[in-house]
Amino acid sequence: MVITPFTDEEIKKLRSETKGTQHRVHFNNAGSALPPDVVIDTVTGYLQEEAIFGGYETEAKYAAQLDNTYELIARLINAEKEEIALVENASVAWGTAFNGIDFKPGDEVITCEMEYVTNILGFLNAKKNHGVVIKVIPNDEQGNFSLPALEAALSPQTKLIAITHIASTAGGMVPIVAIGKIAQKHGILYLVDACQSAGQLPVDVKEIGCDMLSVTGRKYLRAPRGTGFLFVKKTFQDKLKLLFIDGFSAPTVSLDDFTPRNDARRFELYEKNRALTLGLSKAVEYALNIGIDRIWQRVQHLADTMRQQLSAINGVTVHDFGSEQCGIVTFSVNGVDSINVKNKLADKHINVSVGKAISTLIYMEKNHLVSNVRASVHYYNTVEEIGVMCNELSVLFVN
Repeated sequence: MVITPFTDEEIKKLRSETKGTQHRVHFNNAGSALPPDVVIDTVTGYLQEEAIFGGYETEAKYAAQLDNTYELIARLINAEKEEIALVENASVAWGTAFNGIDFKPGDEVITCEMEYVTNILGFLNAKKNHGVVIKVIPNDEQGNFSLPALEAALSPQTKLIAITHIASTAGGMVPIVAIGKIAQKHGILYLVDACQSAGQLPVDVKEIGCDMLSVTGRKYLRAPRGTGFLFVKKTFQDKLKLLFIDGFSAPTVSLDDFTPRNDARRFELYEKNRALTLGLSKAVEYALNIGIDRIWQRVQHLADTMRQQLSAINGVTVHDFGSEQCGIVTFSVNGVDSINVKNKLADKHINVSVGKAISTLIYMEKNHLVSNVRASVHYYNTVEEIGVMCNELSVLFVN
């Protein structure tokens, strides 16, 4: 497939539609990307209407647009509208899926060393409360997830494969499509954490073959904070326990029984922020209009450029590994605490983040890392901005 690259004029236009790019160099997209102006205008405009006309009345006016959010998300990940539930963030989405599984003592959960801390806590909680056994598949010597090791770890007790596609504090990627083929071959449940993936690169749940997938809005989708969604395959929805129930998730109720909704919205509750929902909708639409394949191509180009320039600086070590890498670039400056690097760059109006050991505990401990600097690029960033950051690093810490 031929992908049309961004032109300089297009990048200028996209940056002009994002106020934040005029004030800072923002390399913290894996934390919270700068939203397009249209997303902010959508949220604030809706809130203003609520203030004037009332919350329920404004919701009724925008009912079609709110409902269309599910259609847009379904397009984004190649799912069905009925397989999408809107939640506050990826942790809520992941927890709703994971804790809804009917675990029995001795059930095995297989995961990878790149798992996020919230997911690890979920595993430990299941181990404590249900007697679940946790198996971790380590990366090989090249830093890649080992598919043969996964096959070897499977047993009749394997209940779930739970994988984070892109880690919080590393630039490598886990082969979720290949893992999905193994899960399907053996009839094992498959949960994917795509928190850092959606909006950065193509995510196709049919290609992945997952039963559940969790996403947040604030990262590469450029949506407001406090937004996210959960995908649950239609054929699995009835098998997942409901952790919370209200009149929205179970609209048919008597004094003796209730019937949940017949779609993934059974995993939602009625009360949610409609303004943020429309903001998420607008952000997804914005990404789809640009083209996820195009976004992914540019993100890879910018991340590769950043790694090359950082590696050329004496005293800077890039920590990313694996045959496939993403828009997250992690590095350290010899002899300088990562928080100090972050703060010094912030003084120069350059946003980066600090990857803490707790965030990706298994990977960080294995590689003896206490922390690292995380610089994450998006399509609206430029090669010139990368040069600015690398120059500041050279001036601040090397010379």
